[in-house]
Amino acid sequence: MLNKVLVANRGEIALRVVRGLHDLGITSVAIYSEVDRLSRHVRYADEAYLIGPPVAAESYLNAERIIDVATACGADAIHPGYGFLAENSAFAEACEEAGLTFIGPSAAAMRLLGDKNAARSLAASVGVPVVPGTDPLESLDDAPRLAEEIGYPIAIKAAAGGGGRGIRFVEREEDLPRALELARREAIAAFKDGSLYLEKQMQNVRHIEVQVIADTFGNVIPLGERECSIQRRHQKIIEETPSVAVGPELRRALNRAAVRITRAAGYRSAGTVEFLLTPGGDYYFLEVNARLQVEHPVTEMTTGVDLVKDQILVASGEELAYDESDLLTRGWAIECRIVAEDPQNNFLPSVGRVVFSREPAGPGIRVESALHDGYEVTRFYDSLLAKVTAWGSDREDARARMLRALRESRVVGVATNIPFLLEILNMPEFVEGSLDTDFLDRHEVIAEQSEEPLREAAAIAALLTLTGEGRSSASLAPAGAPARGVSAWRQQQAMGRWPKSI
Repeated sequence: MLNKVLVANRGEIALRVVRGLHDLGITSVAIYSEVDRLSRHVRYADEAYLIGPPVAAESYLNAERIIDVATACGADAIHPGYGFLAENSAFAEACEEAGLTFIGPSAAAMRLLGDKNAARSLAASVGVPVVPGTDPLESLDDAPRLAEEIGYPIAIKAAAGGGGRGIRFVEREEDLPRALELARREAIAAFKDGSLYLEKQMQNVRHIEVQVIADTFGNVIPLGERECSIQRRHQKIIEETPSVAVGPELRRALNRAAVRITRAAGYRSAGTVEFLLTPGGDYYFLEVNARLQVEHPVTEMTTGVDLVKDQILVASGEELAYDESDLLTRGWAIECRIVAEDPQNNFLPSVGRVVFSREPAGPGIRVESALHDGYEVTRFYDSLLAKVTAWGSDREDARARMLRALRESRVVGVATNIPFLLEILNMPEFVEGSLDTDFLDRHEVIAEQSEEPLREAAAIAALLTLTGEGRSSASLAPAGAPARGVSAWRQQQAMGRWPKSI
C-alpha cells in the first residue's frame, strides 16, 4: 500500500482525492499556487507546499517542479485528479522515471488513447463502430475534398483534443477555411498540437459514456452508462445515470464495447469510454477519457463504488475486490456543475471574492466543493466552483431533490449559473428525458434570478461588511475538518503559520 501521495491539482477535485487518501489512512500532500494559499484542499491535507505563482503554466502545469516537491517531501505517488496534467503521458512517464507511482493509466495507454485517430482505429479493430471520418489532415488543402466525401455537416476536431476544445462544426463549404484556421489555432493553444481531422457531424444524437475501472490482473469492470447530452459550447453541465434512452440490451452492448476497447488498450485505473447514440439506437465510439471524470459522483451514488479509492488500490498493485456480477445499481443520480459564470451577461466568467456561501444538504444530496467564505475566484483557472449530485429512487425523485438543492445553494460575491441550471431542470423536454447534444441550441433558456435570493444575498453581504467577518481570517476556517491526529502541519495551522516551501 502507498504511504504518502501528492495531489497534483487544486479545488474540489484535489479535496476529493485528499478525502479518499484519508479514508485509506494514507498521508496526503497538497500543492498550491500563491492565490490558493487558503484553499480548502490545502488546509485539509496533511502537508502542503507552495508550487509557484498563479499562472497555471508556472504552478499546476509545472511538471518538473511538482515532481521535485513530491520527491523532496517523501511522497511515493502522485494523483493528478482531472485537468492540468491528468492526461499528459510525458508527465506520467516522468513520474515513473523519478520512482513515483502515477495514479492513473500507463503512459503508453495514455498516448494511444490521446491520439484520436489511433483510438478510432483501435475501436474499429475490436468491432466497435466509429463515426465516419478521416485520418489527421496532412494538409488543410485536402479538407474541402474530404469534407465533400463525408458529406456536410461535418465536425473539425483536434487530433490531440479533449474537453470540447479544438472543435468547429461546419454546414457549408464556404465556411470551411475559417473554421479550419480557428480550430487549428485553438488546438495549438490548448494542446501544442495543431493536427486536425474531420468527422461526420451526427444529428440529434445523445452523448453517452461508460465508466470503467481496470486493474493489473486483467479485470476490466464496466460501471454503467452516464447521459451527458446537456452541454453548452461542448462542455457538459448536467449529467445523470442511468440514461432514459438505454435499456438492458443496449446497456450490455455498450458495456461490452467499452470493455473491449479498454482491454485492447492495456488500460488500468478509472477511465471513461464515450459514445454517440442515434435516435434509432445505433452507437458510435467517440473517444476515451483516460482519467477520472468530473461526473464520477453519479456513478458512485448508484453503484456504491468509490472510484478514487479504487484508483489508489489499483496503483498500489492490488486486485479489484469485486467484479461486474457483484454490482447492483440502485436508483437515479443527477449532477449539476456550478460555475462562476454570469448567464445574464453571455456567460462571461465572474471573478471576485465569495463573501458568503451555503452548500445544500439533506437526503440524497452530495456536494463536491471548493467554496468557502472568502474564496477568491480568479481569472487563472477553470470556473468550476462546486458539483451538486442528487440521488433518488427514480429520475423524477432525483430531479426534485436537485431542484431543492440548487434553491438551497447560496454564493454571494460572484455570479453563478444556478438560475440557468434551474431553468433547464424545469423544462418540459428535460422532464420527459428528450435530450440530445443540441438541446441548449434548440431551446432558448432564460436564466432569470428571482428576487428572494437576491434580497437574501444583499442582506448577507451587508451584514458581513458591517461585522467585518468578510475580512476575518477566522471566517475562512473549514467546518468539520477531518481529524488526523496532531502533526507539525496541524500545529502550524493552529498557530496561523504556513510550512516553508520546498
